[in-house]
Amino acid sequence: MRVLLFKGNKMFKGYKFGEARTAPGALKAAVLALSLGLLVSACGGKGGTSVSGANVDGLTAAGTSAFNAATLSDADVKDLSDKSCAALDAKSKIAAPKSKEAVRLAKIVKGMPSTVKGVAINYKVYQTKEVNAWAMNNGCVRVYSGLLTMMNDDEVRGVIGHEIGHVALGHSKSTMQTAYAASAARQAAGAAGNSAVAAISNSQLGDFAEKLVNAQFSQAQESASDDYSFDLLTAGKFKREGLVTAFEKLATLGDKNSMLSSHPSSTDRAKHIRDRIAANK
Repeated sequence: MRVLLFKGNKMFKGYKFGEARTAPGALKAAVLALSLGLLVSACGGKGGTSVSGANVDGLTAAGTSAFNAATLSDADVKDLSDKSCAALDAKSKIAAPKSKEAVRLAKIVKGMPSTVKGVAINYKVYQTKEVNAWAMNNGCVRVYSGLLTMMNDDEVRGVIGHEIGHVALGHSKSTMQTAYAASAARQAAGAAGNSAVAAISNSQLGDFAEKLVNAQFSQAQESASDDYSFDLLTAGKFKREGLVTAFEKLATLGDKNSMLSSHPSSTDRAKHIRDRIAANK
């Protein structure tokens, strides 16, 4: 999802390569589910605000959706990822398999893991000036040509490793749970009589997919994915310095770039990777 950057300067310690950590998305979704359930009870109780039977049904459905978000199975997440990735592919200009960008990307990822969490990775290039990259739980990895233009092969490899890390460590699943729960909240508001919100709650899959791509990760998650990429590069005997210079190049984009709007300066993160290289661990 949003490539590489995060808020705050603290580095996450105690990470082990391939280790998944519990993220806050499931908790947020569960809290939302409970809130929606209470809302249904309040609206249906005596002396409370009255709503039509249809609206109560809508609120109940919304509460159910929020609860389901907190308990999305891996199969559910993969299915939503399949649909979200397909929606984004449909609205994007994809580089042809034999294009210069696609051939270069294939060369970059050669020797990197071909699967993540047991799912085959599928790489494509979006032809756009935007500098970005993201990965989803169905193995969908998309790299924007703006990123390929800005970075050398080692740097792009470091970025991709970071994005794969978000999937491997469970961050992407947590983000999807939160986004799904938020959709249920809009559904609840619409059921209560707000037609505008109701229209949003029934929005097309493309909108949901965009929210996934633009979602923010916690600084602990970002740091863990940095370390995941470092360890992945180390295991593949790739140049890890590319991860450092990738951070440094991203820092030059400034706050106007969409990636930087949800993340802090890359300076400390570059230093962290430099320190790991120096310590050789």
